[in-house]
Amino acid sequence: MDLLKRFIKYYKPHKKIFILDMSAAFLVALIGMGYPIITRYMLNDFIPNRKLELVITCGVSLLAIYIIRMFLRYFIQYYGHIMGVRMQAEMRSDMFNKLEKLPYTYYDEHETGKIMSRMTNDLFDISELAHHGPENIFIAGFTLIASFIYLCIINWILSLIIFACVPLLFFITSHFRHQMRVAMLESKVAIADVNSSLESSISGIRVTKAFTNIKKEQEKFEETNKKFVKARSSAFDAMGKFFASSQFITDVFNIIVLIAGGIFLYNDMIDIADYSTFIISVNMFIAPVNQLINFVEQFQNGATGFKRFCEIMDEKEENLYEGDKICPKLSGDIEFDHVFFNYKSSKGILNDVSFSIPHGKKVALVGPSGGGKTTICHLIPRFYDVVKGNIKLDGTNIKEYTLESLRKQIGIVQQDVFLFGGTIKDNILYGNLEASEEELIYAAKKANIYDYILSLPKGFDTDIGERGVKLSGGQKQRLSIARIFLKNPSILILDEATSALDNTTELLIQQALDELCKGRTAIVVAHRLSTIRNADEIIVISDGKIKEKGSHDELIKMNGTYKLLYELQFRESDLVEQNYLNNELQITN
Repeated sequence: MDLLKRFIKYYKPHKKIFILDMSAAFLVALIGMGYPIITRYMLNDFIPNRKLELVITCGVSLLAIYIIRMFLRYFIQYYGHIMGVRMQAEMRSDMFNKLEKLPYTYYDEHETGKIMSRMTNDLFDISELAHHGPENIFIAGFTLIASFIYLCIINWILSLIIFACVPLLFFITSHFRHQMRVAMLESKVAIADVNSSLESSISGIRVTKAFTNIKKEQEKFEETNKKFVKARSSAFDAMGKFFASSQFITDVFNIIVLIAGGIFLYNDMIDIADYSTFIISVNMFIAPVNQLINFVEQFQNGATGFKRFCEIMDEKEENLYEGDKICPKLSGDIEFDHVFFNYKSSKGILNDVSFSIPHGKKVALVGPSGGGKTTICHLIPRFYDVVKGNIKLDGTNIKEYTLESLRKQIGIVQQDVFLFGGTIKDNILYGNLEASEEELIYAAKKANIYDYILSLPKGFDTDIGERGVKLSGGQKQRLSIARIFLKNPSILILDEATSALDNTTELLIQQALDELCKGRTAIVVAHRLSTIRNADEIIVISDGKIKEKGSHDELIKMNGTYKLLYELQFRESDLVEQNYLNNELQITN
């Protein structure tokens, strides 16, 4: 019942079209009753009494109302579908807006392809139900009742005999309907898996080709595809049983009419004209029954789709205005106060982590993979909330600020840069949609990408392709840095921002990052020694705990975790970097 109320809500903006559509459907059903009524008059009166003019008049009248019905059916088909598409668009907008507000944890647990399946396939089924559902129920219901009343007028005893079969029909259909509902849900899950597999394979097509693993991707897709075929086969099996059994009962109707009507005619309980009319009218009674039966498949598809739509709409979203304070322009003091955190699928990631960073300072986080470095970065803008403890900015708990105002004060540059399809200008302006042309150029210059942009035929209006596929890794990284310059945050988080770049490119980007860090509090997740040498403090994190803190020289002297990491990881990259810088100096000299 709750789902029905939520579904009806989407009809309200289209009340006018809906009323007109239902009115047209009513007239179509009413016109459908004209043929058996006129047939009875012709067989009982006009033809036996040779009233040729009335026969012709009735024929012309039927033709006229059938022409009217043709236009009414066009109205129902066109405007009914328009209404369904508009409702679908509104649901898609609601779902998209909902998805934008869902927390990181939702996307950790749900694949993109499956979400897209709900946005496309499910909503299409819902729109078809929104259009055809009320119309089919209304036309079929009215025709069913009207035809039964008319049958009773012709011969009520014979009508009751036929009507006695209807409960058997509904009993059989309700028995198989449950199987159909379960099968349809399984098939929707299966098509979502197909979409997910397809999205993953297409997104990773360059990796697939690079590793020559086309056959492997084909095997993975075929496995998912076979599950879909199996699920659809189960659905079609349930549908086959449903329709075959229901059609058999409607066929029995005709047999009953033939036998019972023949007996009535033999015993002079009905004349030949009424018997002929009764046979025609019975088909009018059976047609809406079949229409309702056929509607069940569409109903199951639409109802299942709407249920899956509601599952997303009922997800708990981020409360952008959970706190009651608007975060001001921050100085940048950061404090972690006995912070504990774990993801749903893992044990403790951070265990009693405490540290503080004065404003304007740069702190590097180092440690083995999975130690909790990136998690710390995600907790500051509240992509996830701490399980226990507090995080404070300028002495205020971050939970007191609205999420929107808090995140405006924090800039993040990650290793895996995400760029949107569109132009260079569009992607830089993502940092501040209201920035001026001068600010745009300033940000590009600060990010060391302005000269490259000017070298392009279309400059800032150059299309970068899907996810920036037309740009190199360094160019994408510099675009993301320009985006942060436009945002102008108080706190900067660099999550292995240069780890995937070559030395030459890193040198350019490091200059841009150093410029970006000026006057801001910066947290750097380090990959190479060059990124932590100029840090004011280095924090070593392992197994969710802070092992050591201090400068590079201080930590080396401790002869602990940092020194071990340095010897295993950083020393080699440090030697490579020093050799590179020495070569550059020789070339320059």
